[in-house]
Amino acid sequence: MNLRVLLQTSLLVLSLLPTLVLAVDRIGDFSLLDQNGYFHQMSWYDDNKAIVLLVQATGDTAVQNVLTDFDALNSRFDTQGIEFFMINPLGLKDRDAVKAQMAALDIDMPVLMDDARLISQALDIDNIGEVLVYNPKSFSLLFRGPLGAQLTAALTDIVSGRDLQTTQVASTGTPVNYPIKTAHLQQVPSYEKEIGPIIAQNCAACHREGGIAPFALDSHTMVMGWSQMIREVLMTKRMPPGQIDSHIGDFINDMVLVDEDAQKIVHWIEAGSPKDGITDPLTALVWPETEWAFGEPDYIVEIPEQSIPATGILDYYNVMVELDLEEDRWVRASQYIPGDRTVLHHTLHSLIAPGETRGGSLLGGEPDRPDIAPYIPGQAPRMEPPNTGGLLKAGTRISMQMHYTTTGKESVDASRIGIWFYPKGFIPEERMTGQCACHFTPTWVNIPPLDPDYEMTQSFTIEKDAKLFAFTPHMHFRGKRMRFSAEYPDGTSEELINIANYNYNWQLAYTYKEPKAVPAGTVITATGAFDNSEQNKMNPDANRSVPWGLQSWDEMFFGAADWKYVDQSGN
Repeated sequence: MNLRVLLQTSLLVLSLLPTLVLAVDRIGDFSLLDQNGYFHQMSWYDDNKAIVLLVQATGDTAVQNVLTDFDALNSRFDTQGIEFFMINPLGLKDRDAVKAQMAALDIDMPVLMDDARLISQALDIDNIGEVLVYNPKSFSLLFRGPLGAQLTAALTDIVSGRDLQTTQVASTGTPVNYPIKTAHLQQVPSYEKEIGPIIAQNCAACHREGGIAPFALDSHTMVMGWSQMIREVLMTKRMPPGQIDSHIGDFINDMVLVDEDAQKIVHWIEAGSPKDGITDPLTALVWPETEWAFGEPDYIVEIPEQSIPATGILDYYNVMVELDLEEDRWVRASQYIPGDRTVLHHTLHSLIAPGETRGGSLLGGEPDRPDIAPYIPGQAPRMEPPNTGGLLKAGTRISMQMHYTTTGKESVDASRIGIWFYPKGFIPEERMTGQCACHFTPTWVNIPPLDPDYEMTQSFTIEKDAKLFAFTPHMHFRGKRMRFSAEYPDGTSEELINIANYNYNWQLAYTYKEPKAVPAGTVITATGAFDNSEQNKMNPDANRSVPWGLQSWDEMFFGAADWKYVDQSGN
């Protein structure tokens, strides 16, 4: 056997692992949102002995009749290291119906909504009403069967640390079918026409030579080689990064892979990642030669080089940069390019105009001041909406706070900011403004030790009719989630965005595809939560009462929104 055949054979065996492991009931880790939009990853429950999943379907009479008994079982075992969920395998996205059913039965329990149906397939769910017992440490199934004596006995054995006497019992109920899976088994999705283009559109911009991702997905060979990891990050929703709850709002950069595309990729991987056709869409990709998003900038800010030691805890680097603009210019776009993104985590900066002693406020509300892009992990270059901008005055200084982390080797960071101006003589007619629902030290209450879900909330009022453009959440390592909602003057309310799985290492300003109109007097509320438990793998110290602070081991709570007032007359 030659080397090429051996490699192909090895990769084929690897690609079949998901199918093989199911035979021994090892599922792998997975993540889903529940009916209320809360994020649940099974590995975060590995301090429990088991997770119990009841297969639920709204309107199914048989399962509705056992919900009360299932809730009673939850009450019996939930203090003994057993976590209880339901799972909806139908992909109907009927959150409101599920909420109504749970409310009618007075049951407070998460129902995991498997919109893409990939988790249900991996769990091999056959019928509504069956119960699965899952081990969050080994990611394997311990028991499968109906609600009843055998399930109770199995849970008793698990709690007692005994081997299970029974692991599988036949169950009946409404069959669960997977027509898309069946179709993909009969006709594997085409790499050339389907898989390659999906990767090109959703992954390749970062996963390319010189991109910010750790490896390139620039050919079928590379995708096939990384196929098992691709499957894993889709099942746990680690990738694409920065994804939000797709049920709420419509955003340009929601980073959500549509269900149909996720199904194609996973089913293609499980079929062995075959290549078809004569062309490879990924090798055909051509990337711009310039690193600047909008062509060569009109003005480049060269930030003085910063020397970063190999080890140690670093205070913020405070840097003042003098701009040598000869005249005032209106800003239409900006981009921050880090010199060494392995050490630079983020920047904070403000513009100090001539005659000022300090810069703009983090709270926003200064529409004539330009918004120059900082560096935030995952943040895209900033382009203002048409005919919108702020004035960068000659003689302006940029006061910068630069947050660095050490990596074990010395480094030098030489970052740059590119700025694009409107043509000379053109004055944009509209201004962007905004505000932050923030907690600083006067209102901050320390996060208690070992608290897995400590909530904070803050609000502000939009005084005039406006159009909302974007939301930016900011917390540190303990940040868990953040939601923005609107309370309107007529007494109604609406959820605007749900960042269900906040990631400190991938922070975005989420921008509406179409600005959202809100009336004067609208109250915007940001509600966030922190996970200060030992289950938070990023937590620096779960036993600490956490204060507000600039460093990542302390915390912040920023919920910023950007908008334009409808009346731009200045009255």
